[in-house]
Amino acid sequence: MENPLEPFSTRVRRGDLMEPGCPSREILKHVTSQWGVLILIVLESGTHRFSELRRKVGGVSERMLAQTLQWLEGDGLVDRVAYPVVPPHVEYSLTPMGREAAAHVRGLADWIEASMPAIGAARAARLAAE
Repeated sequence: MENPLEPFSTRVRRGDLMEPGCPSREILKHVTSQWGVLILIVLESGTHRFSELRRKVGGVSERMLAQTLQWLEGDGLVDRVAYPVVPPHVEYSLTPMGREAAAHVRGLADWIEASMPAIGAARAARLAAE
């Protein structure tokens, strides 16, 4: 239950996901985006270069991969290490917080995969009823 005497700044820092201005919503968007989920799951297996990530996350464009990695890095979930060599060598890995987030989104992804037959049946039933 919300405390009406609690200062707004305290509520904002804590986060209230149901409020339109909650800063947690931006992180939720990054972590649960299609590419965010897949990148976190791939990085659970260890450190990867950009090109490896692009190959493993089928269908992602270079632009979306770069943007999503920047978001996740900015949120403290992904570490980016650039080595001063030619050609450039950049590696990405999960931070401890990133490993926690990856475990949660992997759970959701596993549930979706396991539920696909039931989801497919529900979709087919709805289409048949229309």
